[in-house]
Amino acid sequence: MWTQPGVTRAEYQRKGGPREGERKRETHKYRREPEEKLKLHRKRSFTDPSMPEPGAAARRSPQGVPYAELRHFVNADGLHLFCRYWEPAAPPRALVLIVHGAGEHCGPYDEIAQKLKELSMLVFAHDHVGHGQSEGDRMNIKDFQVYIRDSLQHVDLVKSRHPDLPVFIVGHSMGGAISILAACERPGDFAGVVLIAPMVQMNPDSATPFKVFMAKVLNHMVPSLSLGSIDSKWISRDKKQVETYATDELIFHGGMRVSFAMQLMGAAARIEKEIPSINWPFLLLHGDDDKLCDIRGSKMMYENAPCSDKKIKVFEGGYHCLHHELPEVADAVLKEVTGWITERLPAATSPQPQGS
Repeated sequence: MWTQPGVTRAEYQRKGGPREGERKRETHKYRREPEEKLKLHRKRSFTDPSMPEPGAAARRSPQGVPYAELRHFVNADGLHLFCRYWEPAAPPRALVLIVHGAGEHCGPYDEIAQKLKELSMLVFAHDHVGHGQSEGDRMNIKDFQVYIRDSLQHVDLVKSRHPDLPVFIVGHSMGGAISILAACERPGDFAGVVLIAPMVQMNPDSATPFKVFMAKVLNHMVPSLSLGSIDSKWISRDKKQVETYATDELIFHGGMRVSFAMQLMGAAARIEKEIPSINWPFLLLHGDDDKLCDIRGSKMMYENAPCSDKKIKVFEGGYHCLHHELPEVADAVLKEVTGWITERLPAATSPQPQGS
């Protein structure tokens, strides 16, 4: 039966419609194969507020700001991810991706980024799906691989403009897990990885076999069940930093869902399998009083990774956010991060602080 009222079949066919017995060609962009789809987004997804992508004005951040006014890129699922860039005045000597942790956003890493920028490094970061000013269900993900995929996409977007520069990653907490797995997936792309209190394994004291079993059961029955929120007092020993964290409206202060916890456990299991094959340079920084990401994971990674260029530094009494710890600790962390990366730059590109 002809289903185009007011138009004859001949007219419809002249305008490009399918002939009888033919199916209309599928043109929906998300029916592409994953790699082809990713290449499509690499070509068009890096945007600047001064040159918004077509239709971006219709999309708004969770805070109601049009993405046409925010720097962002569009991931392979069509979601808009807010991003920030710290670009040095001089030509950059290296690229550094900062990967934030669970529930937070890239804003709190400004001090680290500024220090690296002063050393002529182009620093970039984005809010993960479901975090900060990016689209997506808050702190909820169906597959942890999405975080890894998006991070690699962002690297590709920036590196396409600076193809000859070395790339480093700085990852904190869950961002450390993302960084490890991203570097394992494409080890040849990175000159080094800095891990600040990374999530390498689940706390053996809390992730007992019985609790893991119950989590799996609950994930099938009530995946959205909240397991409780992060207690901000374990973020830092600096009371001002704790208050800043607790009052930051871009940080998700709701409880972690069972389904999200299962994704973290899956990521930790993947990391454990990858550690024996890690050969890329890395720096591990961890506080020995971290209640959120167990230091035993960092020690296990350091001891078992076959890489020859590796270093671990333990901060006595340090809590989880070492870069926001007591001033003397935070300053030492910044020096470790900037010094380690600078030492691994080619001699011809070793930067000096701008203005010196």
